[in-house]
Amino acid sequence: MLSIVTERDIVMNNHKKKLLLLGGSRYLLPVIKEAHALGCHVITCDYLPDNYAHRFSDEYHNVSIVDKEAVLSLAASLHIDGVMSFACDPGVVTGAYVAEKLGLPYGGSYESVSILQDKGRFRRFLSENGFRVPVSGSYRTCSDALQDFGRFHFPVIIKPVDSAGSKGVRRADREEDLAAAIAHALAHSVSKQFIIEEFIEAKGFASDTECFTVDGELRFTSFNNQYFDSRAENPYTPAGFTWPSHMSAESQRELRGELQRLLKLLDMKTTVYNIECREGTDGKAYLMEVSPRGGGNRLCEMLRYACGTDLIRSAVLAALGEDPGKLADPVYDGFWAQVILHSDEDGVFKRLAIAEDVRNNVIEEALWVQPGEKIERFSGANKSLGTVVLRFDSASEADARMADIRSWLKIELQAE
Repeated sequence: MLSIVTERDIVMNNHKKKLLLLGGSRYLLPVIKEAHALGCHVITCDYLPDNYAHRFSDEYHNVSIVDKEAVLSLAASLHIDGVMSFACDPGVVTGAYVAEKLGLPYGGSYESVSILQDKGRFRRFLSENGFRVPVSGSYRTCSDALQDFGRFHFPVIIKPVDSAGSKGVRRADREEDLAAAIAHALAHSVSKQFIIEEFIEAKGFASDTECFTVDGELRFTSFNNQYFDSRAENPYTPAGFTWPSHMSAESQRELRGELQRLLKLLDMKTTVYNIECREGTDGKAYLMEVSPRGGGNRLCEMLRYACGTDLIRSAVLAALGEDPGKLADPVYDGFWAQVILHSDEDGVFKRLAIAEDVRNNVIEEALWVQPGEKIERFSGANKSLGTVVLRFDSASEADARMADIRSWLKIELQAE
């Protein structure tokens, strides 16, 4: 039975609990801040010592987060109290491995987390357990995929089984596109595996947002509207979001029920999840991705704005084996939007320009680049330049602004 935690409990007898965070992206900053507020000693690790978050942790170790044994050795030597991979797909499975070996709290077993994190295994698990799933297959070579391709219908999506941030993802609409798309996916896969699946066209908007379970029971389930930029180099990298979702209430109920059934089958525990799902133009609802971690693109922070629920604090407490606090499905305070700032081309950043008639809707600008800094075109989530958070009084106003972002927001580059 989990107990209610206070800062005094965590720092009892002058012993700070130690939380190991896998990765070092700037998405870890609110996690580090929350852990510090709870009195924790925060340790970060990865193989990139210059990663942004490391300057804010109490301790950094240069250890690759995909090397399970090395991270386990580090964790054991540091006598950590919890391990967490937040907005960082490569560390999720390693975190489960370390937690299982050391008897630490975690959202699920190493086996269950491995199923969720491998797109090929996940699709097979869904199919074997009677979930609705697009026709798909997992492969290691282009020749194997092409030999099996007779069971697919175009268009298809090809993606690495183990990448995040839409890196390595391409759509193929004809046979001539397959080889290049497969090579692109393999180039972004750690395990050198990829999946092909029939493309499910979303009715309206796909959803990419957060959920939370306590002892395997869904306590918080959210849905949103996911926007893409068709003119970006990678048009499958999310470029914006709005809350609440326009998805039908019927599909939302079905997806919540199927998500709960999935997490029970996998015997998941207490953790936050990033969930991608959609209502197809066929009128059917599909679970596309379920990852036991906080999502990138500041999704947990957006929910804190939109409905007041602090999933980051709950996730930190869960990682330490403490009560995550009271959680309930969201009640939104207005209509919220987030724009993922990005450039159409490589160049030198000049400024972010926002039209004056939108200024009153802007709640926060988080700009991660400075004038004069070199930036790259939007090929994946790691090329984001920051975010803008907005609030509107009506869904129609939010929809209109998000449908034409380029008319009121521009990333300006310095002239060559």
